[in-house]
Amino acid sequence: MDGYDMDGDDIEPTNAVDGDSTVMVVDDTAANRYALGALLRRAGHRVIPVASAGEALVELDVRLRAGVLPDVALVDVGLPDMTGFELCRRLKARPPTAGLPVVHFSAMSAGPADRCRGLDAGGDAYLAVPAEPEEIQAVVRAAVRGARMRTGAETLVRRLTLLSETIAAVQTARCMRELADAAAEGTARLTGAPAAVFVLAEDGELYRGMSPSRARAALPDPGAHQAVARLIRHATAGRTGVRRTVVPAPLWPAGFFRPGAPDDARLVLAQSQDGRTPVCLATPARADREAPPETGALVARLARATALAAEPLLMYQAERHIALTLQHSFLPQQLPELPGVDVVVRYEPASRQTEIGGDFYAALHTAGGVLTAVGDVVGHSLEAATVMVEIRHALRAHCVEESDPGVLARRLDRMLQHYHPDVTTTVCLALVDPVSGRTRIANAGHIPPLIVAADGTAGYVKAHGPLLGLGLDRPPPTEVTLKPADRLLMVTDGLIETRGIDLEVSMEQLRTAAAVAPPGTAALCDTLLDCFGRDREDDIALLALRLE
Repeated sequence: MDGYDMDGDDIEPTNAVDGDSTVMVVDDTAANRYALGALLRRAGHRVIPVASAGEALVELDVRLRAGVLPDVALVDVGLPDMTGFELCRRLKARPPTAGLPVVHFSAMSAGPADRCRGLDAGGDAYLAVPAEPEEIQAVVRAAVRGARMRTGAETLVRRLTLLSETIAAVQTARCMRELADAAAEGTARLTGAPAAVFVLAEDGELYRGMSPSRARAALPDPGAHQAVARLIRHATAGRTGVRRTVVPAPLWPAGFFRPGAPDDARLVLAQSQDGRTPVCLATPARADREAPPETGALVARLARATALAAEPLLMYQAERHIALTLQHSFLPQQLPELPGVDVVVRYEPASRQTEIGGDFYAALHTAGGVLTAVGDVVGHSLEAATVMVEIRHALRAHCVEESDPGVLARRLDRMLQHYHPDVTTTVCLALVDPVSGRTRIANAGHIPPLIVAADGTAGYVKAHGPLLGLGLDRPPPTEVTLKPADRLLMVTDGLIETRGIDLEVSMEQLRTAAAVAPPGTAALCDTLLDCFGRDREDDIALLALRLE
């Protein structure tokens, strides 16, 4: 593949000038229209002769609907239905024709007052006729050139605004899919053609985004995506900066721009600062013929911004994967044998757009009975997951010799203050005697346990206390007695906490749903996950216990 590197991007408006323009001549004298028209045609202009201001307005409306306004209007000052100055004011007052250059002319002697009236009405120049042909042609050329420069500058401003909006969308994307889709939509709007965006991660995973019109149709199979990944690796190997290249249709998989159709592909490739994350913005090469000259530089800037935004997202995904692996490693799905009780646990990580937190659960056999715990390290990060692991290990170690939940809560509090003084944790500990049902509960800033009775009632245990890690005094454990058919439910707030809804309202909704859940610990957990656990912004941990 041949291509070239881009070290700098000059973006300037295009200034097309002489000839190949259309001039409207507005004059009520046929001989004047003929003479001016002949002069302008010899200079290469197309001429639209009209005899009055009213006829000019009608002709402009027709051409406006067709999208082909003239480039300049030569307007006689002394028209029969209105002055040329009034016609100019009307044109400048209408947004679709406000940019049309107007050159006034008059066969009568024109003094400074007349020229000022023309300029005040919005005119661009004033000609006193008869005038030398060179002067008339120069004035028309200058008017056309000035209008096209203004139009080019306005168009460039609009396109730069679009580029800025797209870069903002790319930089605020919450995941790689959002990033690629935003970049693809922006590329399509800048180029006026369907676009595909690819981000190749260091582990070889290819993330893809398509412009909206193309995304609705069937896309190429995985083999085509693998071919694209190979092309990106080849095109970026050993290179830095932004690179543009064209891949001929036989080498570019068909179907990315048009369903099943082969196309030469224009690729704009960029890499992250460390060079490990190539980004490819792809459009059909045929679109180059119709795109404004500055399009390549705009797309190059978007490619560079996309590569820079992809790097932290990919780093976050790697960290999230580590944290999730850590949590799964230390939160076993199968609990050890716990004589006399039936215990079921569930853990659901947050949605892919959200950071992993420090939710945890534990169920341990101790000398005093079965100790259960559900907690949440405050924060969402790899650090939160790491602290979660330390808390579980500390709890397992301490409960070998001590099973009282109040004592254990105080020891965990001191551990956090010593090793993690900036971290706080909520946790609820419950020590259950499988024989008598006697249950002692120490709560540290957590949602209190819910007891779901066999008669269809449910209520929260009144157990409260400060978070771990603050070093505050703790109330003694709360004591309740579980009946054989009662179920003790412990959850983290990720199950029910929703922005904009008071937590007490969500807790009441949980209590109502738990009261009508089917019998059994597994059925209780699964029912509540179905009711509350979809697309949550936080991790979810549940533990349900029943005496056997």
